[in-house]
Amino acid sequence: MTDDSDTITDGGESSETDPADGGSRAGDPTDGDSSDGDPAARTPGGGAAPEPEPVEPAAPEEFGLVQAWWGDGKGKTTAAMGMGFRAAGHGYRVHMLQFMKGGADSVEGVRGEYNAIAAMPGFSYENAGHYGWHGLLDGSADDEHEAKAAAAFDRAEALVAGAADADLAAPLPLDGDPDEGVHMLILDELLYAADRGLVDPNDVVALAESKPEGLELVLTGSHAEPEYLEGVADLISNVRKVAHPFDAGHRARRGTEY
Repeated sequence: MTDDSDTITDGGESSETDPADGGSRAGDPTDGDSSDGDPAARTPGGGAAPEPEPVEPAAPEEFGLVQAWWGDGKGKTTAAMGMGFRAAGHGYRVHMLQFMKGGADSVEGVRGEYNAIAAMPGFSYENAGHYGWHGLLDGSADDEHEAKAAAAFDRAEALVAGAADADLAAPLPLDGDPDEGVHMLILDELLYAADRGLVDPNDVVALAESKPEGLELVLTGSHAEPEYLEGVADLISNVRKVAHPFDAGHRARRGTEY
C-alpha cells in the first residue's frame, strides 16, 4: 500500500513527489522545461513578436492552389493584392494582370497600389482594360471591350505557360520578367470579364486546369457567383456587401479605392 500522492513504478520507486514535501508532480508546468506550460513557446515563432527581415529570393513550399474571390462587396482586389504583398514579403515572385483597370473619370491618374507595388521587390503588374467593363459608359464600343478582353486572356495564357516552363520549386529573380515564371499570378477582375461574356467561362476553367502544379492562381471579380469554378477552385470566397459608401453618393476615395 502506498500513499495516494505516489505512484509506484515497475522498479519500485515513486515517480512523483509528495506535494507536501515541496516537490511537484510529473507533468507540472512549473517543473522542467518552461515551454511545457507556455503554449506560445511551442509555436513556430517561439512566442516572439515577428521582426522584419530583408527580402531575399525564395521559393514557396505549399503554393499551387486556385483561389476565386467574387461578390458585390468591396475588397476582392484588395484581398488579392494583400496576398501578393505577403507572398512578395517572403521573397516569392508575384505578378498581377488586371483585366478591367484602364482608367476612370472618377479617380486620378496615379493609383496608390501601383506606387506600392513598384516599391516592393518581387511584385509587378500590368493592366489592359476599360473601366466601362464595370457597366459604366466610357464611349467605347462593345467590340473594343471584347478585343481588349481577348488580348488580356491571351496574355494570361502566356503567363501561365511561362510559369509551366519555370522551376517553381526554386527561387526566382525578384526583378525577373514575369514571362519567365512567377510563383503567384493574380488575374484581377477576370471573373467580371467572364460574367459579361467577354471571356468564355469554359476558357477560364481550362486555364485554371492547365496551370503548373506549383503556381498559386488568384482570380477576382464578378457580382455573380462563378458556379463554373466549383470543383476547380480550392478556395471560393464571397465578398458580400452589407453597406457601401457608393450607395450614399460617395465616389472613389484616394487611399481607399485607389
